[in-house]
Amino acid sequence: MNFSQAIASGFENYSNFRGRAVRSEYWYWALFNALATVAAWLVDITIGTGLIGLLVDLALFLPGFAVAFRRLHDTNRSGWWFWISLVPILGWIVILIFLATPGDPAPNRFG
Repeated sequence: MNFSQAIASGFENYSNFRGRAVRSEYWYWALFNALATVAAWLVDITIGTGLIGLLVDLALFLPGFAVAFRRLHDTNRSGWWFWISLVPILGWIVILIFLATPGDPAPNRFG
């Protein structure tokens, strides 16, 4: 999956917490999220407000959450594992490893 396909998939499946997302889909979405956040931050600094960044964060929150759940499904883990990221440092390391792990090549319980 390329960058533009991943972004389109993220927005098309913004509330879809079922199914699977391949590694490239998740990581391209993460890159897009980072670039959009930096661009919004620069616009906010230029115009002297925080509104653009807030709107970008709100627009990308649910799709990012859904693609992370689907990415965990691709590794044959429940999306509920995402909540381990609330544990400082150790949880961040664990979720990073889970999201970077190759997905199951064969069908699993999530599709």
